[in-house]
Parts: sequence; C-alpha cells; structure tokens
Amino acid sequence: MNIIIKRLSSAQIIILGFAAAILLGSFFLMLPIATQDHQGASFIDALFTSTSAVCVTGLIVRDTATYWSGFGQAVIITLIQIGGMGIVTVAVSMYILSGKKITLKQRSTMQEAISAPKVGGIIKLTGFIIKVSLMFEFMGALIMSPVFCKEFGLLKGIWYSIFHSISAFCNAGFDLMGVKENFSSLVYFANNPIINLTIMSLIVIGGIGFTTWEDIARNKIHFKKYRMQSKVIILTTTLLLLLPAIYFYLFEFSNLPIGERFLSSVFQSVTPRTAGFNTVNLTLISETGIAIIIFLMIVGGSPGSTAGGMKTTTLSVMLSTAISVFGHREHTHFFGRRIDDDTVRTAATVLTMYLALFLSGGLIISSIEKLPLLTCLFETASAVGTVGLTLGITTELGTISRIILIMLMYLGRVGGLTLIFAALASRKGNTSRLPHEKLTVG
Repeated sequence: MNIIIKRLSSAQIIILGFAAAILLGSFFLMLPIATQDHQGASFIDALFTSTSAVCVTGLIVRDTATYWSGFGQAVIITLIQIGGMGIVTVAVSMYILSGKKITLKQRSTMQEAISAPKVGGIIKLTGFIIKVSLMFEFMGALIMSPVFCKEFGLLKGIWYSIFHSISAFCNAGFDLMGVKENFSSLVYFANNPIINLTIMSLIVIGGIGFTTWEDIARNKIHFKKYRMQSKVIILTTTLLLLLPAIYFYLFEFSNLPIGERFLSSVFQSVTPRTAGFNTVNLTLISETGIAIIIFLMIVGGSPGSTAGGMKTTTLSVMLSTAISVFGHREHTHFFGRRIDDDTVRTAATVLTMYLALFLSGGLIISSIEKLPLLTCLFETASAVGTVGLTLGITTELGTISRIILIMLMYLGRVGGLTLIFAALASRKGNTSRLPHEKLTVG
C-alpha cells in the first residue's frame, strides 16, 4: 500500500481520498441504524447524501431531520467536518497525533490541498487550521445554543447548535429544521438576529480561507503587511457580499419589515458563497435575483477554505486582466504586484471549466427532466459550486440527473484542475515551441 501511495501524485491522493470518504460514508448511511424507519437508505440516496456532505454542498434528496436517525445525522456531520477541513488535513492531523514523521511527499500534498504558499511551516499551519476550525465552531454553537435550547429543549438544542455550527463553518448547508417543515432550511428563523448573524459569520469565516486567517492573526489590523493574495481575497469578498445585499434590499424584499428585510438581504448575499442555507422561499425571487445568486454560487469562496466554487481569486484575476487589456497594460497586477502569465492562464482555464460543467449539466438535466432551463442551471450551479441551494427540484429528479449532480459536486469540491493534473501526472510536458502567429480576437 505504501508503495502505491508513493507512486501517486499529490492530485491523485486528494481525489482518491475524497472518493474513499464518499464511499465509506455511503456504506454507513445504507445501514438500517442510519434511518429512522430502520430500513437503511438506497445506494443512490446514500451516495448522493454522502457526496453532498463530503463535498460540503448541502443538496439533499431526503430531509436530514426526519429521514435520518441520530446515527445517520452523526455520520453526515462527521463527513461534513472531514470534507470541510479537507481529507488531507484530517489525515495529516492523525499522523501528527500518533507521533509519526511527516514525509516531504505528505507535506507537498498538504500544501496543494489547502493552497498554502509554501511547503515550509505546513505542519504548523495544519495545527492552526484545526485550532481555528474547532474554536469558531465551538463559539458558534455556544452563541446559538440559548435559542435552540429554548425552542427544542436542552439536549436536542445542544445537538442542533453543534450540528448547525459545523455545517455553517464548513459551508455545507445541511440543517435539521425539517422538524418544523420538510426542506425548510432556516426559514423559521428568518427574523432571528442571533441565528442569522451567527450563521452568516461562520459562513464568511469558513469561506475566506485558512491562509488568510493566518495572515490576519499574524499582522492583525496592519492591512499593508498582508500577503497580496489575502488583500485580494478580502477586497473581493467584501464587494461580493455588499453589492448583492444592496440589490436584494432594494428590489427583492421590499414587502418585508425593515429588520427582517435587512437580515434576509444580507443572508441571501452570504449564503451562495457556498453555504446553502436560506431564510426565504427562493422560488419567490425574480429571475434577475436568481441570476445573481447563480453568479455568486459559481464564484464561491476563497482558496484554502471550506468553500467550493471557482474561487474569488479566479474572478479577481480575470477582471484585473480585462482592466489591463482595456488600459493597454502588458501585465495583470494587484496592489503594486505583477501577476505572472501562468496564473492568468490557470484562472482562464478554471473559469472555462466551471462554465462548461455548469452549462452542460443544466442543459442535460433540462432535456431529461423537461424542466425550465433556468431552474436546472440554478441546480447545476449549486452543485458545481458546492452550495446546496435549490429551487425545489432536487427530490423530483431521476437517477441520471442525480448522478450528474453527484459528479458536479465531486468535481466542484476536488477542483477540475486537480483531476486534470491527476490524470496527466505521468506525462512529461513538451518543451518545444511552435512557430508564432498573431490571432485577432474580440
């Protein structure tokens, strides 16, 4: 086994690790003890739920609170925690706790898994990730526990607080509010500021990236000392939260009281990044609002975070490149630093892949299920962005459509480029250069 692992590239280890966790989770969810009727879930339902949990998506075909037993819910939240922190992070943490020596190959794999800037200090960063994750999840559960304990009783309230805190921090979107109404998410708490603000904070904290939080912890409020990547992430995240919130407040929720209108507007701006909770009926939002949510879902969170999507840095690089072209500048740059051409090409590739997966998946599902294209595109954007929001069609989809969503969730979490690098790991690049000729575009 060790010989086989040594031969695998970092990308191959990552994708196989996620696949193994999904299959193991499916096995546990198929056990009779995992469901409330003690019949066990079918393979496709178990596989869909396990994939959604490990890939921290939140799309479900069975209501989490009413279909799965306490054991099944525990399996789901464990898979979410593993998927949120990353398979490799959890594995390396177990190595550290056991006292085993971490090899250079494992350090390199860890670097790729969490998008760390360098291999040096990777073990220290792993410890930081574990501490930050547990700290914020504990704080979130502590803040929400009075509300949930009052609503559901002491023991159930504590369990609900822990479950929703982990789910929010890991940007998973799984909830247990089906006890109020099946597939209702957090609509019941739409006007509760404690639940809204806590869930939103956990989503943003988890989605901003562990390396960014390390930068913040080291440099505090001295923004100029931050790494360029952290600056780009913070600026882009702020704009992607603020601008949609303003739109939702002005045009979508004008019929709500001011307090609930503000909370709903901000929440619907935060949750597509890539959490999957919702506090309003999304089917009541206009097509313009749906289009904005689709855009936010595809962008997703930031590198090295619990969130999925093509990432905020990808969007930033593409926008900055466009600005550079308009301004007749030779290179893309941020904060007085030039971005190399390889990064620009990678960003363009990632954008192309996510758009291709999102559009092709939506077109196929729309053709198979005979459903409106926009509704299906919303579903595939949610899957490939590992978000979990839906317009209510997930439970009605056939087996082929569910398999498509499973594939999109998996690709969205491990990353399309990771799969390509894994497939082409053994191939050597061609260093020869072809003749140059100009091509007019635009």
